Amino acid sequence: MSIAVAETQQAAERFVATFERIRDEIAKFIVGQREIVEQVLLAVVSGGHVLLEGVPGLGKTALVNTLAQALHLKFQRIQFTPDLLPADVVGTQVLVERGGAKSLDFQPGPVFCNVLLADEINRATPKTQSALLETMQEKAVTVAGRTHRLDAPFFVLATQNPIEQEGTYPLPEAQLDRFFFKLFVKLPDHAEFAEILRRTGGAAPPTIDAVASGEDMLAMGRTLRETPIDDAVQDHLIRIVRATHPSSEDAPPEVRKFVRHGASPRGAQAMLAASRGRALLAGRYHVSRDDVSAVAAPALRHRIILSFEGEAEGIRADELIDRVVRRFD
Repeated sequence: MSIAVAETQQAAERFVATFERIRDEIAKFIVGQREIVEQVLLAVVSGGHVLLEGVPGLGKTALVNTLAQALHLKFQRIQFTPDLLPADVVGTQVLVERGGAKSLDFQPGPVFCNVLLADEINRATPKTQSALLETMQEKAVTVAGRTHRLDAPFFVLATQNPIEQEGTYPLPEAQLDRFFFKLFVKLPDHAEFAEILRRTGGAAPPTIDAVASGEDMLAMGRTLRETPIDDAVQDHLIRIVRATHPSSEDAPPEVRKFVRHGASPRGAQAMLAASRGRALLAGRYHVSRDDVSAVAAPALRHRIILSFEGEAEGIRADELIDRVVRRFD
């Protein structure tokens, strides 16, 4: 075995070992939700952000808190409300006096961290929501003409409630596109309910230890980017993304009828990174068509804009994505 092949194999094994260590630590507190936890971790190691959607009380915030405890990283939380201002998020200039001289110093906001929980992000006004755009895309903050870089790694885990409309501001398409995945958190089953009560109703909650560092996360990201993908599999990925556009010749009739705009190239980038991670977790150092198809829904569902007919008929983006994927099976 050559040195290069041995190093590649070792990197893949470290990726899987670290991933499973983090997942097992989260599972000490979070009951079930295995697929959600895995998808959140895939997004995080890919350097992406996650939007978690679900009704209150399903453990969205608890999941993010537990993940932050399992990583040896700086964690901050912002509770989004209608009166929150952009300066409350990114920071502002403050007047300070030193030795009789006054000057403006930058006071960093809570985004200066590694793990940011944006709780109930759709309760903030569009102006405040947009304050996160630069941080999510450029990993930087610009205040008074000066750019401040954020430490790596940096990722935003945002939550939103899908049922309350009064006092909420839906995220604009440009900001939704910055999220690597959009995940739906579902109601636990009967056995999971019982386990939740057992773990949280005792004298002391489980202790979560930090089992991975920022450098571990960056190393996992490098391993992902080095995982090969065959040209035919990448072509399959591209065809899926392009078929979400009604103007594409490969678009199913449902897409032509119910979609106004399809997924962006960022959707393809998210699918590529996530499918690489899925392949590594399965013990393979190559990406398959099944890997690509499996990550299509979380990567594309928030990037498809329905037409008036689609919204009127209550069409779900997941239904359209399933049609597209099955078209190329």
